[in-house]
Amino acid sequence: MSVAERSLKGVIYYNPAKAYIGYTLFTPLGAKETVMVDMEGEVVHQWKMPHPAGLYGVLLDNGNLLYSGYLKEGPLADMKGAGGELLEVDWDGNVVWRYKDPYMHHSFCRICNGNTMVLRWVQIPKDIAVKMRGGIPGTEKDGIIWGDSLREINPRGKIVWEWLAHEHLNPEVDIVCPLCPRSQWTEANSFIVLPEGNILASFARTNTVCIINKTTGDIEWRWGSGGELGHQNDVTILGNGNILLFDNGTHCMGISQSYSRVLEVNPNTNEMVWEYKDNPWMAFYSAYMSSCQRLPNENTLICEAATGRIFEITKAGRVVWEFINPFPSSFDPVYGHNGIIPRTYRYGPEYEGLQGKSLEYSV
Repeated sequence: MSVAERSLKGVIYYNPAKAYIGYTLFTPLGAKETVMVDMEGEVVHQWKMPHPAGLYGVLLDNGNLLYSGYLKEGPLADMKGAGGELLEVDWDGNVVWRYKDPYMHHSFCRICNGNTMVLRWVQIPKDIAVKMRGGIPGTEKDGIIWGDSLREINPRGKIVWEWLAHEHLNPEVDIVCPLCPRSQWTEANSFIVLPEGNILASFARTNTVCIINKTTGDIEWRWGSGGELGHQNDVTILGNGNILLFDNGTHCMGISQSYSRVLEVNPNTNEMVWEYKDNPWMAFYSAYMSSCQRLPNENTLICEAATGRIFEITKAGRVVWEFINPFPSSFDPVYGHNGIIPRTYRYGPEYEGLQGKSLEYSV
């Protein structure tokens, strides 16, 4: 469904006095369109892309869209979060930069030095794979276990740095969830480059978030595998040094009814200093994808991927803006006809990438 055809959904609640006024960017799962809406839910801009999204796109400081495209002919195209081609397009949709790697998946990041970091799958050597613990026996992918790599490339596409997860993981500590296949060791699904250059990453199948020392490759900090997390997503750093993440709450130990949370964690103390869950708690749940963003007014924007719901809450957990995706698609037979939104971002009117841009959409 294109932006010219929308269902009777959209913004269902809005408190202008409490919400952070801005523009919300999202890409419906399987769509070849990234959409930006205003606080009333009206489309103010749209990018039409050549490929369905390998989950999402982001607006850069220069006003261009950086977008992960899904290539269905990729060697691992049937694995969750598969991408294949990273595209940077200008405001009018013209391609200004592209990078193709059929093993890219889930997440990417434009670094302040102008380079780009991507997440990609790599085959784990057999001598290391045999040491991996956990997972459902016999569920390797054609006998292979795949791991993760973080690769930094310059604007010409040259590799300038790479980190291989299997060289730094500990099989005695980084244990795969017993309810997940052994096709992947970690299933990294998000990362960011920290101000000092180190990398904060989320490894879903081991229920762990880590800080990686970019110089040595060592894992300096890890948290979550003690039962705190259930296949989390979208890990980010806040201005106070705390970590914000979406805890999907899938396959949690000792919990019979799954539910999701958004958590703020102090990495110095490993203390959860803030938590959002619904009341009743089972009313808020997305088993996969999803995102969270701390806004300048200290509110938090949350994307509940499975339901196509985006909502903004105050620190006390009160909803001040709520939106239901009006652009469903039928791209993936696994999910059927759905309104899934993998990830979303809110940009204020002062955002550098919006300066001088026309925020009017015409069919």
